[in-house]
Amino acid sequence: MPPRRVITGRSQEPRKRLAEELRLLRTERGDSLRKLGEVLGWDWSLFGKMESGQTLGSPEVVQALDQHYGTPGLLLALWELAVGDPTQFKEQYRRYMMLEAEAVSLWQYSVSIIPGLLQTEGYAREVLALGGAKGKVLDQQVEARTGRRKLLEGDKTPPFRALLAEAVLRTPQRDVEEWREQLEYLLEASEEPNITIQVLPQETGLHGLVGTDVMFLRLLDGKTVAYTENAHRGELVEENSSVELLQRAYDAMRDLALNPAESRKFVLRMLEEVPCEPST
Repeated sequence: MPPRRVITGRSQEPRKRLAEELRLLRTERGDSLRKLGEVLGWDWSLFGKMESGQTLGSPEVVQALDQHYGTPGLLLALWELAVGDPTQFKEQYRRYMMLEAEAVSLWQYSVSIIPGLLQTEGYAREVLALGGAKGKVLDQQVEARTGRRKLLEGDKTPPFRALLAEAVLRTPQRDVEEWREQLEYLLEASEEPNITIQVLPQETGLHGLVGTDVMFLRLLDGKTVAYTENAHRGELVEENSSVELLQRAYDAMRDLALNPAESRKFVLRMLEEVPCEPST
């Protein structure tokens, strides 16, 4: 059978396809980027970044563009595909990201940093920069990571439990205001009905997951997989007996953690200890 011909010649990669569609619609309309910004009320440079693939923009911006171009739902659909596209993540994370999007429940233990699903943009940027990302690559990785938070938003969201070692909350960002914003976001997230946050006190001592972050995903077929990660590498664990051992270690730690109400008070205490920036 001969290979199927590509009819439009446009990219099949969701992020590139969205950027191409935005450029095409604007040029067909005869708008300049500056005029587009004036008409829709956003800085025109945002539209330039969206057309070059540097950023995906927000759903509000994309909906406004759909209305402007008379393409109801088209651009928003392309945007949703781009946001959920696993190819925007590093290769070793891609299968995990696909499974995460399908999970019916998630629970995680974090050793030293805020879980990706609960990171603010400022926190994600600092963490990813420490890994060597910079420039456009850093911008795209930050957008990809913070875009994962949409998994926990909406009416039909999976339950998510985050078990945080005390060290996570005692390791601040360099920027005091961004650290304050991150702690405030944790408090807001803890109020969501599908999100449970618990703190594991330092006094608990050594335990079965010391030095290892782990995320568990329960899938539609009832199977549970785990993703373990340290400072140098991550590994998707699918073999049942290995997942069971990790699960037992997690359960033992959860039994020693502060309950959700106590954990919220702990986060609030950390927030109150954040120094105030001197007024100028």
